[in-house]
Amino acid sequence: MSSVAVPSGFGRTAALFNSVVGKKIVMAVTGVILFGFVTVHMIGNLQIFLGPDRINAYGKFLQENVELLWPARIILLTSVALHILAAWQLTMLNNFKARPVAYVKKAALVSTYAARTMVWSGPIVGFFIVYHILHFTTMHAYPGVAPDDVYNKVIYGFQRQPAAAIFYMVANILLATHLYHGVWSLFQTLGVNHPRYTPWIKTGSKLFGFVIGMGNCSIPLAVLLKVLPRTL
Repeated sequence: MSSVAVPSGFGRTAALFNSVVGKKIVMAVTGVILFGFVTVHMIGNLQIFLGPDRINAYGKFLQENVELLWPARIILLTSVALHILAAWQLTMLNNFKARPVAYVKKAALVSTYAARTMVWSGPIVGFFIVYHILHFTTMHAYPGVAPDDVYNKVIYGFQRQPAAAIFYMVANILLATHLYHGVWSLFQTLGVNHPRYTPWIKTGSKLFGFVIGMGNCSIPLAVLLKVLPRTL
C-alpha cells in the first residue's frame, strides 16, 4: 500500500514563491503596500507647509502611537526586502533561464526608461528608506535637534547638509519612475490589460509617479530656497 505525501502549508507557500507566478504575486502585494505607504507618507510630510505646529503635532501623534508605528515600519521594511528579492529573482530568471545562451548584443526589450532601470531603482529606493529613517527618525545621521521638533529637524537637516537634500530629491525622482512602471505592471499582473483601458492605466501611472515625485521633492527644494524658514 503506497502513501502520497501531502505538502504542508509552508511547503505549498515556498513552492508558490519559487514559481514565476508566485514571485509576481509577491511583487504585486508588496507593491500595493508600498504604494499606499508612499502616498500616506507624502501627505503627512507635506503638512510642513502648514507650519511648525501642524507638522510637530503630526510627529507627536506618530510617536505616541508606537504600538502602531513599529509594526508599520516592520511591515514596510519586510515589504521592501521581499519586493527587491522577488524583482531580482525574476530578473535572473528572465536573463538566464529563459535565454541560457547569452546574446552577443543585448537589446532593451522594453522601451521606457522606467522599465529599463527598474532593477536598479528598487534597491536605491530601499537604501533611501533606511537612510531616511536614520536621518529624521533615529537621528543617527544628523543629531542636534530636539526629537519632538519635526519642523526644525527637517530644516536643519537639509540646510546644513545640502548633499542630503540633493540625494533626497534624486532618490524621489527614481521613486517616481519606479512607481510609474510599478503601478502599470501591477495592473498587468492582475490581468487588467485591454486596448481600451491600457492607455488610461499608463497615463494614470505616470500621473501618480509625477505627483509623488513632485510632492516629496518640494520639501527639500523649499528648504534650500528658504521658502520654509527656521524658527530656532
